Amino acid sequence: MNNTSQQKKQRPSLSVEIAGLRLKNPVMPASGTFGYGQEYAPFFDLDELGAIVTKGLSLHPKAGNPTPRIAETTSGMLNAIGLQNVGVEDFIRDKMAFLRQFRAPVIANFFGNTLEEYGEMARRLSDLPEVSAAELNISCPNVKKGGIVFGTDPQAAAEVVSLVRRHLDKPLIVKLTPNVTDITVMARAVEEAGADAICCINTLTGMAVDVHRRKLRLANGTGGLSGPAIRPVAVRMVYQVVQTVKVPVIGVGGITKAEDALEFLVVGARAVQVGTANFVDPLAMPKIVEGLERFCREQGMDDINEVIGSLQST
Repeated sequence: MNNTSQQKKQRPSLSVEIAGLRLKNPVMPASGTFGYGQEYAPFFDLDELGAIVTKGLSLHPKAGNPTPRIAETTSGMLNAIGLQNVGVEDFIRDKMAFLRQFRAPVIANFFGNTLEEYGEMARRLSDLPEVSAAELNISCPNVKKGGIVFGTDPQAAAEVVSLVRRHLDKPLIVKLTPNVTDITVMARAVEEAGADAICCINTLTGMAVDVHRRKLRLANGTGGLSGPAIRPVAVRMVYQVVQTVKVPVIGVGGITKAEDALEFLVVGARAVQVGTANFVDPLAMPKIVEGLERFCREQGMDDINEVIGSLQST
């Protein structure tokens, strides 16, 4: 056996399974930080990823919030993009033509302002064979219920998940907001309503002030905090959710390198999403994949699944 064949044989498996989806590795982008894939294709082969997660989609195009809508913070950033997107029609017509050339599963993130919009989006995504799964963003206000955010009320969350489940013939991943008193309550609610997997966490609500101008740094006032600063919060919440539900959990929040991703895997996440790091280094995700493989080799592991849930009791 030559050296190349021997190296190939000894290569550890990074493959994981999420809600019936077999991924070549556990690394994927966080929605909203990777566009529709086209923006990063010049930098690396998107098939190096476990999955491709799209920017959040709505029934109709959305312009988003006025600028400024991004502000750098200590070890992170605030964003108030306002869910700007091309709308599901343009996505089907223009973006899917690009995405269908890749073997990596496409996970379409989507949202709505009313239950009716969520239901219609679920039906539209069900009709797309190129979309392997849907990621439901429930961090949006229900405009018919006084603006309450679906993801902060267990009953509202269960209602929207149940509706989407009835209209979606694909694996359903529900992305949770951390801006709640107890994330395990939300996790139980969406699992019981039909979620096949849970993704946590979305951004934490924050604010920044320009002290020289005495003005808020975001036109929207508040925004979502992401980046390394939130990772300890995200790891804690993922750990809590893993202990609470039976469905697989995807961890996200402040991952910039393989060691960060491993924190989430060790506490029980079956996959991870990388967000803010993509803005700093377009090659962040391929580097994390390489780092996971290197870690497995150094630890004498044949399979990344040996890492998942391996946290030792103190």
